[in-house]
Amino acid sequence: MSDSSSGSSWLDRLGKVFSDEPESREDLVEMMRAAHHHGVIDADALAMIQGVLEVSESRVRDIMVPRPQIELIDASEPLEGILEDMLESSHSRYPVIDDTKIVGVVLAKDVFRKVVKGELNTKEDLQAIYREPNFVPESKRLNVLLRDFKESRNHMALVVDEYGELAGLVTIEDVIEQIVGDIEDEHDEEESANIQKRTGEIFSVSAFTPMDEFNRFFKVQLDEDLTETIGGFLAIQFGHVPAVAEEFAVDGIVIRVVKASERRAELFEVRPAKSAAVDGEEGLVQQAL
Repeated sequence: MSDSSSGSSWLDRLGKVFSDEPESREDLVEMMRAAHHHGVIDADALAMIQGVLEVSESRVRDIMVPRPQIELIDASEPLEGILEDMLESSHSRYPVIDDTKIVGVVLAKDVFRKVVKGELNTKEDLQAIYREPNFVPESKRLNVLLRDFKESRNHMALVVDEYGELAGLVTIEDVIEQIVGDIEDEHDEEESANIQKRTGEIFSVSAFTPMDEFNRFFKVQLDEDLTETIGGFLAIQFGHVPAVAEEFAVDGIVIRVVKASERRAELFEVRPAKSAAVDGEEGLVQQAL
C-alpha cells in the first residue's frame, strides 16, 4: 500500500511540474527549477540544462579569451626562443603572428613529432607545419560555433572584430564549459597566474596583482605603501578609473590598460618602454614623479 502511495505521489509531483506547456524560455527555466525543487532532476542536471539554453543565446564575444591574454608565437623570434616559449607555456595550440598579421596556427603535437624525428632545425621547418587559422566573428552564436567545431574537427578559432582585427580566441573547451561548468586541467593553475607572458618582452598583468609581486617580477620599485594592487596604484596615478588605451611609463616599462569597466581597470599590458609604441592607437603616457 505504501509503495503504491509513493508511486502515486511521485507521478502526481511529476505531472504537476509538467502540467502546463512552457510558452517562453523563462517559463521553461522555471519549469526546470520546479522539477529540481520537487526532486525530479538533480542540481547538476538543472545547471547543464540552463547552460544549454544560455549557449543558444550567448555569443563568442561573451566567452572569448581577449587578445592581450593570448599566447602568441612571434614569427620573427629565433626558433630556439619559440620552442622555449612553447615549452614554458605548455599549451596545445598557438596562433602565429608575423608583424601584425596572423599567418597560421601551430599545434604542439606537430612540433613534438618533428622534434622527435629530428626534422625541426630551421624556422622554415616550423613554417611547413603551420595550419590554416580559423577565424570567426565576435557576434557568432555559441551553439553555431559548437556545431562548426564538431563538423570541422577544429577545436580553436581566432575571433575578429568588425574591422577584421584579432580580438580574442575561443576553444571548444570554452564552449563546453558554458554547459558543464569549469573543466580544470594540469595547466589551469599556471594559466590563472596574475602575470602571463605573451610574446617577446610583452606580458599580460591582472589589475589584482599584488604590488610586491609586480615589483619583484618586473624588477621595479613602485611605492607599495600607496595600495595593495597594481590596479589601485594606477588609479591613484591617473586620478581616475583608468580607461582602455591609457598608458603609464615608469622605471623603464610602460603599463597599458587593455580591459576596464566603468568602475575599475581589469587587465594591463606591460612592455619595455623602448617598444611601447602601439601602431594606430593613441594613449596617454604619464611619467612617474
